[in-house]
Amino acid sequence: MFFVAEQIRIYRDIAVSVVVHYLRHESNPSDLRWVFAYTITIKNNGQTPMQLINRHWEISSGTGNDVETVDGPGVVGKQPRLEPNDAFEYTSAAVLESSFGEMKGHYNFRDDAGYWYRVPIDPFILSIPSETLN
Repeated sequence: MFFVAEQIRIYRDIAVSVVVHYLRHESNPSDLRWVFAYTITIKNNGQTPMQLINRHWEISSGTGNDVETVDGPGVVGKQPRLEPNDAFEYTSAAVLESSFGEMKGHYNFRDDAGYWYRVPIDPFILSIPSETLN
């Protein structure tokens, strides 16, 4: 990261919601491959326009073997600018070595004045639905 700590602020006017889907047709449990799609909606509930500049993810598998860290510009190839009350939704995926895991992370936003804001993404579970186990 190229940010000075004093320039990063936790910004609570950005709301992040997550919906997870198990992709059975993309998964292959015999090869230790479980695929999950997650749809994220980001909404600017504040009065200041904000642009999502980059993301940081920590993806852990239920095996506990490792944590994959993903850092990069924007999300799904975009760096959306959110005016007040605007929302942006995207879908991406994670591949795990077990039938469950967890993701957490943060987004870094910048406002028009050049201030940076760190928006945390609470941990969310990647897990196959119980009816899939039967």
